[in-house]
Amino acid sequence: MQTTRLNKLLEFLEADPSDPFVLYALGTEYNSSNDLEKAFYYYNLLVDRNPDYVGTYYHLGKLYEKTQQTEKAVEIYRLGLQAARNKHDNHAYSELQSALNSALGIDYEDD
Repeated sequence: MQTTRLNKLLEFLEADPSDPFVLYALGTEYNSSNDLEKAFYYYNLLVDRNPDYVGTYYHLGKLYEKTQQTEKAVEIYRLGLQAARNKHDNHAYSELQSALNSALGIDYEDD
């Protein structure tokens, strides 16, 4: 993780703790550096504060899968599907549906 980028994001957070993009960027930055505890913290904070920030659900779900917490991933994907539906974000809905199917072991090519 680039310390400069992290420091800049933390400065942005200090200036505006409610900025959803900064929370998302911090979660992503910590996830990329494998600091999973902090990644979980910022992604979950974002879901709690800004449940309509649809992009978070996919990455948080994948993080739960990465840590073998499939039930939590499924729960997050389902919340994300509802958020995407509410925002009429068909692209995000499709990605979340695919992630959910994968987490549940559903593969349509097995038909």
